[in-house]
Amino acid sequence: MFRLLAFFLFVATAPWAAAKEAAPAAADPALEQRVMALSSELRCLVCQNQTLADSNADLATDLRKQIREKMRQGASDADVVDFLVARYGDFVLYRPPFKATTFLLWLGPLLLLAAGFAVLILRVLRRRKTQEVEMTAEARTRAAGLLAGNGTERR
Repeated sequence: MFRLLAFFLFVATAPWAAAKEAAPAAADPALEQRVMALSSELRCLVCQNQTLADSNADLATDLRKQIREKMRQGASDADVVDFLVARYGDFVLYRPPFKATTFLLWLGPLLLLAAGFAVLILRVLRRRKTQEVEMTAEARTRAAGLLAGNGTERR
């Protein structure tokens, strides 16, 4: 019984071992709000499917600190974005600009949809052509007899 109780106590307190100290509250709430708003528009380069605001990766934490420092120095949101794009490329943006290097990113889904629709149309048209068979006069009279119920079918 003591071992079972000790086991449950161990399992119940195990998450505390992974707990971290809470991040200190920002001295300037308006600045922190700007940082988080801009961070939610930027992609975490490690996670790639999370924003900088959502990610707990070390690089995301460092990038949020850099954004905070740039904003403390008086940089605008556009200046910070330009700095990060110059450093990491358009991949850091969740909504990259439409240009020659990103046109497939923007138009790729539409091109794939059009190609799939074209393949579907071609297959339907081919199937219709193969199903159209010319009948001989003998086959027509036999088919007409079968439909009329004359019982003139041969085997």
